[in-house]
Amino acid sequence: MSALAGMEVVSLAVNVPGPVAAARLAEQGATVTKVEPPEGDPLSLHAPSWYARLTESQTILRLDLKSEEGKRALEELLSRADLLLTSNRPRTLERLELDFPSLHPRFPRLCQLQLIGFPPPDDDLPGHDLSFQAAAGLLVDPPRMPFTLLADLMGAERAATEATALLLHRQRTGEATCRQVALAEAAAALAAPVALGICLPEGPLGGAHPGYALYETRDGWIALAALEPRFMRMLQEALGIAPVTAERLREVFRTRPSTDWEGWGRQHGVPITRLH
Repeated sequence: MSALAGMEVVSLAVNVPGPVAAARLAEQGATVTKVEPPEGDPLSLHAPSWYARLTESQTILRLDLKSEEGKRALEELLSRADLLLTSNRPRTLERLELDFPSLHPRFPRLCQLQLIGFPPPDDDLPGHDLSFQAAAGLLVDPPRMPFTLLADLMGAERAATEATALLLHRQRTGEATCRQVALAEAAAALAAPVALGICLPEGPLGGAHPGYALYETRDGWIALAALEPRFMRMLQEALGIAPVTAERLREVFRTRPSTDWEGWGRQHGVPITRLH
């Protein structure tokens, strides 16, 4: 897609959420210049292949924004940019004169999307994905660590959406504005099903519903997602069992390998996916 073709994005955001958001904007056709500190983006050290994939279509510059030369180079970029993406804490942006009140008089066409950790009044508190998942109640089995970076990735998607909304607003009104996306709020949104009890063991999406659960097969596991009544009817008719209970399904699914059951599900229109 090229919905953002012709749009120029400058990203100062490092680690995970910013680069993922910038990559999403590039996928939509925007031209992205990624400005990194002299030591580079930490993501390039921790996950070099992911970093390379996210930035493959972008121009990467390393600038010392505390130096006069670095400031001038960034000013040149911002003079023709449509959007600035940042992941610094607000006080840092103010110190660098990269907060929106400082930028807007100099670059009236420039929109700004600020990725922050916690929402105001805690927006200057440090934190990372682990912090935001902890605050949202997503770490339900300590000391087990998260399986993935839920807050970072959800925040990145929100940032890409909000950035697009900023550009659309400017196109319609001529007004460049600024929005913030708090990663802690993104984590809280993901935690809503947990807070409501939907995904707890006794909840309908946590294993209490026999049609929505994980089952062991002869050689592995499958995910059965027959949540709707019509899927349960199809499952019952295809297997020839009544009533459909978790105990009966455990017995049946152990009789064949995972790939067989996945193919069987496709054949009968029942959502079955083997665990990879």
